[in-house]
Amino acid sequence: MVGEKESSTIFDNLLFPKIFQTFRIAIHWKTLAIAFLAVAVICFAGWIMDLIVVAATGPQGESGVYSKLWQIAIESFNGALASLFAFNVLGVAENIAGYFTAVGLTFKDHYIYCIIFCALKLAVISICGGAICRIAALQFARGEKPGLTEALRFSAKKFTSFFTAPLTPLIIIIVIGVFIFLLGLIGNIPRLGELIMGIFAFLALIAGALITVVLIGTIAGFNLMFPAVACDGSDCFDAISRSFSYVYSKPWKMGFYTAVAAVYGAICYMFVRFFAFLLLSVTHLLLQFGIFGDNSKLTAIWAGPSFWNLLGPSSLTTANWTQSIAAFLVHLCLLVVIGLVVSFVISFCFSANTIIYVLMRNRVDKTELDDVYIPIDEGKTKTESKPEETQPEET
Repeated sequence: MVGEKESSTIFDNLLFPKIFQTFRIAIHWKTLAIAFLAVAVICFAGWIMDLIVVAATGPQGESGVYSKLWQIAIESFNGALASLFAFNVLGVAENIAGYFTAVGLTFKDHYIYCIIFCALKLAVISICGGAICRIAALQFARGEKPGLTEALRFSAKKFTSFFTAPLTPLIIIIVIGVFIFLLGLIGNIPRLGELIMGIFAFLALIAGALITVVLIGTIAGFNLMFPAVACDGSDCFDAISRSFSYVYSKPWKMGFYTAVAAVYGAICYMFVRFFAFLLLSVTHLLLQFGIFGDNSKLTAIWAGPSFWNLLGPSSLTTANWTQSIAAFLVHLCLLVVIGLVVSFVISFCFSANTIIYVLMRNRVDKTELDDVYIPIDEGKTKTESKPEETQPEET
């Protein structure tokens, strides 16, 4: 009997299987709709900015910065995914490092463009990502399914916290880095400069240590900042404090949960991608059966998908203007399907991070899994909506 009780306690303490609830939350139409909205707005903003660059620089100028970033992201993501299934951890790291290297070079060449685009992207993610985290928190912790407008309303009210939480550590790093930079400038003064730099070298080392601590905490705990606001109603400083605390208190536990979510997410993504590929392939095949002749008309409009290229070949030649219009309309439909696949990835990431945050909060702060922040106005609304209990009259 004692052995059965001990084994039951061990299984109760295993929280990582709860991560497998992510797919059910991420595939729900509400989270997919919010993620698709984010994808549509970000893509539209990038497309508009590329058009502005073309108009400003002319045909001979460099353009298509967003298109380049999008292509780099797709190639790096597919490469990392292939390396993950090949159990090549080094390949995964190389693809991730290659992506950030390419983004860094793009930022160096087009820093004004990238700053504006990143600000717009962060604003959209703050609204939509915050709403997805709120839905995931209530559904995972309390079994509740908030409405679409309710989740968006919550993220809009907490927009400042969502928006500033990722930026604050970056600002802290820049401010501390300026101190070290100024000390280096002083070192240019003949004789006196190197003396001052030597005297204050220990302060520079302390500043470097602070930058390192903040940088590691930001990279490892970035994915916990949005869930902290969604689950606990935290402001940006509390969200940063909680994410740093969980990362440094139980780094191995955090790494294990993240690895489980990454592997499980890759499997779920392959399933969703296969579903989209099968959908497009079946549709294309049935269209081929319906068109007489050598199917040259269908090939001119839609060449057909492949598993790693759902959109199909881009260099299509059309015979007339009706085929051009048909090809354009089909292309839009394919973009919607691809957008839904990308939306699932976004929805899964935010949902998984929310579950990881709740599990880490339970491990570090001993907070119950069903403890979720409820705003006062929402609490009053739910209380008022309950029917009043009638007390029996005294006889």
